[in-house]
Amino acid sequence: MGKYVRVLSRCNISWGNLLEMIFITLGSQKFQFNRLLRAIDELIAKGDITDDVFAQTGYSDYEPQKYDFKQFLSRDEFADIISKTDIVITHGGTGAIVGAIKAGKKVIAIPRLERFGEHVDDHQKQIVAQFKKNDLICGIDECNELVDAIGYVKEHRFNIYESNTQKIIDSIDEFIKGQ
Repeated sequence: MGKYVRVLSRCNISWGNLLEMIFITLGSQKFQFNRLLRAIDELIAKGDITDDVFAQTGYSDYEPQKYDFKQFLSRDEFADIISKTDIVITHGGTGAIVGAIKAGKKVIAIPRLERFGEHVDDHQKQIVAQFKKNDLICGIDECNELVDAIGYVKEHRFNIYESNTQKIIDSIDEFIKGQ
């Protein structure tokens, strides 16, 4: 059990219900994303974010002051908390985005940027742009867009993500059978 249990218990909502909570997940790659964590703290302090917030901070060294966090979550902890939240804010990594979409969550993705030492290049900008173009997520470029993004995802109905994994498997299977 981690700090997120305290957050969920504080909400006085049964474990089976969806919470109005924002879950920030920053993955497990060895890159910090202090800029995002600080921005969320500032928005909570100003009253611009009133939802409960919990963060998986990864390798960031900034420790949030206004919301609970844990550096890393086990698979079970991650699955548990994502099942009880409605909005996921994440970096621009494909795995994080697809995982949240597959879980049926509304996703706000903000790319890690090289100029802040958050990644080795700016490839996450293209990833976020593509998911946004397909109307699967709300992609933003800067932290000052977070308040509008949260309001937007609460009202917007995104397209449903359809995996093509089964199509690929079927295609390979047909090819093998045709030999």
